[in-house]
Amino acid sequence: MGRSGYCALGFLIVFATAAAAEPSDYQRMLETLHITAMRPGADGMNPAASNAANYDEARASTLPLPDPLLRANGAPVTTRDAWWQKRRPEIVTSFDDEVYGRMPPNLPAVHWEHQTPVPRGMTATTEHRIGHVGNRAAPLPVDIAMDLTLPVGAKGPVPVVIVLSWTGKGANAPIPEGQGPDWREQVLAAGWGYAELIPTTIQPDDPHKLREGIIGLANKGAPRSPEQWGALRAWAWGTSRAIDDLLTDPRVDGKHIAIAGHSRYGKAALVAMAYEPRIAVGFISSSGAGGAKLWRRDFGERLENLTGEGEYHWMAGNFLRYGGPKTARDLPIDAHELIALCAPRPVFIGSGTREAGDGWVDPRGMFLAAVAAGPVYRLLGEKDLGTDQFPPLGTALTEGALGFRQHPFGHTPQPNWATFISFAKTRFSAAPPQ
Repeated sequence: MGRSGYCALGFLIVFATAAAAEPSDYQRMLETLHITAMRPGADGMNPAASNAANYDEARASTLPLPDPLLRANGAPVTTRDAWWQKRRPEIVTSFDDEVYGRMPPNLPAVHWEHQTPVPRGMTATTEHRIGHVGNRAAPLPVDIAMDLTLPVGAKGPVPVVIVLSWTGKGANAPIPEGQGPDWREQVLAAGWGYAELIPTTIQPDDPHKLREGIIGLANKGAPRSPEQWGALRAWAWGTSRAIDDLLTDPRVDGKHIAIAGHSRYGKAALVAMAYEPRIAVGFISSSGAGGAKLWRRDFGERLENLTGEGEYHWMAGNFLRYGGPKTARDLPIDAHELIALCAPRPVFIGSGTREAGDGWVDPRGMFLAAVAAGPVYRLLGEKDLGTDQFPPLGTALTEGALGFRQHPFGHTPQPNWATFISFAKTRFSAAPPQ
C-alpha cells in the first residue's frame, strides 16, 4: 500500500473511532441549539395514541399563511421585477436559514464516467453513468449513480425526465392491474428519455451517516453546524450535477428537462426544482411534509415527524427548533412558497387517497399549497389551478401551469404518470417561460 493509501486508511480509522466516542449527531445538534425538549411527531399507526395522526378535516384547520407577495418589510409585491429582485431572494433565504440549510462554498467538481450503452429491448438503450466527486479535501468517496435511457431512432434531441429513484428489491416490481403501463414505457412512448438518479449515492438516507456522502465530504468528515444543508438540499445539489452532465449530451433536449419524485423523493424533487432553474417541469408525487404539504395544517404527517431523530437529517439543524421551542406557526415561510419558487415553470402535484393508504401526505394540504402559490404564478403571467375547491377523485386540474390530481390508489405515483406526461407535453410544445 502506497503512502496515500495509508493516509486514507488512517483518516478513516481516526474518523470512525472519534465518531463512535461522540454523542449522536442528533443529540449534539440539540445541545448546540440549546434545545432541551422536543414534541413527538404524529403516530400514523396507532389511532389510540396520545399523538395519533389527525385524519379529521374538522380538526385540520390551517393557520393564516405567509403572503408570498408581501415583503419582509411589509411592502406589497406588484411587479415581476419586484418578485425576482426583492421578494423571491427573501423566500430563498428563509428556506436556506430555517428549513433546508445552506450549501457549503467551493464544493468539489464532479467528473462523469459514461459506460457503454446496452439495449433495452428494441426501443431504447440504457447507459450507466457515474459522477465521481472530487475528494482531495478528504478521502471520502462519493460516486453518483445515474442510468440514462433514450429511445432508439430519435430524429433529434429528446426531453428527459430525471426520476429520483430507489434501487434494490421492488424497484422494478410489476405494476398492479388497473394502474396503466409501466411509467418507463409511457415516457418512451412519448418520445422522451428518462434518467434514473439514485439520491442515496449523493448522500446516504441515514441520520447516522451525515459525516459521509457529499455532506461529510464537504465537512472533511466533521459534524454539521446548524445552518448547513441536510439530505434534501444535498440531493438537489446532486440533481444539478446530473443536469450538468445531461447538457453535454447532444441527444438530450436541454431546454426540456423534467424532474419526478415520489414520497421523500417527491420532497427532494420539489426542493431541486425550486433551486434549479434549468428544470422545466416537475412531477411532485405524494411529497407530504417537507414537500408540497402545508406545515401549518395538522393532517397526517406533521412538522415534528421531520424534527425527530429518524428524519431530521433531511433538514438543516436549525429546523429542529420548530419541533421544540418553536412551532409551525413560527416559520416565516410555508410549502406554498416552495412551490412559488418554481414559478412560472409548470408543477404537477399528485397523490393517492387516504382510504387506499396515502392520507399521511395530506392530499388536500398539498392542493391548498398549490392554491396559495397561485398569486405568484398569476403575477408572472401564468394560469394557476383555476379553483380553490378540492376536485373530485380522479379529476385532473391541468389547464394552468399548476396541476393537481388525486388518483384512487394508495402511496404510488404510477397512476398519475399518464396525466403528468400529458400535462408536460402541452408545456413542452409552448414557448419557454421568460
